[in-house]
Amino acid sequence: MPGGSGSGHCAGMTNSRDPERAFRLNTRPLIVGGVLMGLGGVLGLAGIVVSGSAMAAAVRDWANRQEVPPTELARHHWARAKAATVAGAATWRNGTQEHATPHS
Repeated sequence: MPGGSGSGHCAGMTNSRDPERAFRLNTRPLIVGGVLMGLGGVLGLAGIVVSGSAMAAAVRDWANRQEVPPTELARHHWARAKAATVAGAATWRNGTQEHATPHS
């Protein structure tokens, strides 16, 4: 068998009548692979935290350097959008009343 006798624990499945043809699994590489995947996940999470912190600091710095704070700018644009909606609805209502009369 590949790997020799000193390469780790082999788990054999004994559902075959011929022991030489039984499925043998070397568990050491599976355990090592699992540990490496776990470490990779931890390193990936650490990278997300570091880059997220850097982005948050940059956004905070950008917001502090603005002439008008972003919250005030958002309020201003929201008020403009509401006014445009009211004006559009009023025009639509008045426009439908004018066009409701039959033309001769």
